[in-house]
Amino acid sequence: MIITLDGPIATGKSTIARKLAEELGYIYFDTGAMYRGITWLAIEKKIDIDDPSQMDALLKEFLFEIKIKRGERHYWVNKQDVTLPIRGDQVTSQVSRVAANPAVRDKLVSMQRDFSNGVNAVFEGRDLGSVVFPKADLKIFLTARIEVRAERRFIELKAKFPEESSNLTIEKAIEDINKRDNYDSTRVTSPLIKADDAIIVDTSDKTIDEIVLEILEIKDAMGSQRKH
Repeated sequence: MIITLDGPIATGKSTIARKLAEELGYIYFDTGAMYRGITWLAIEKKIDIDDPSQMDALLKEFLFEIKIKRGERHYWVNKQDVTLPIRGDQVTSQVSRVAANPAVRDKLVSMQRDFSNGVNAVFEGRDLGSVVFPKADLKIFLTARIEVRAERRFIELKAKFPEESSNLTIEKAIEDINKRDNYDSTRVTSPLIKADDAIIVDTSDKTIDEIVLEILEIKDAMGSQRKH
């Protein structure tokens, strides 16, 4: 069974998808980490991300792996642990442009579909229900009010990257999120959109456990309907 969780930044996708997968005993897959990984590699190698030929060459050497270390998932790119670096502001500010590259999306979508073969999994990202897995068994689209998302993003960056985010304010976080939303939803290749058959779940005023329970209830209800 494939469950997709899509939605814009700071709606709680990663935490919710991870917890949902744990509850179900499914594999959890953060597709955003792949796009962040190729973005990190481009920055490391000082690649012009707007140059298709340079990005094509980079894709040929891109190796993405997931390893479990002390029960935690770690992401590796070309034999280097990039779990923390890919969440930094430098990667975050450029990942949407990298993800808009058709060659990048073709390569990574193919990898994502390969990862899904023969498994029960929760896939989290932005175009999973609409593009990557159009026949997914359950599609969830997460939303939240912009003020809530900005506060979440502000707290996360301040905690993980205190030096990088020393000048960050809530107002700046709102501005950055609005820019990201606009870019992701208007790009030509695989824009951020809700799939027609996706179910919207608003995460603004609920705990992670409440949201996971809501999704589990949706899943159970779907199963009951199919039996009838």
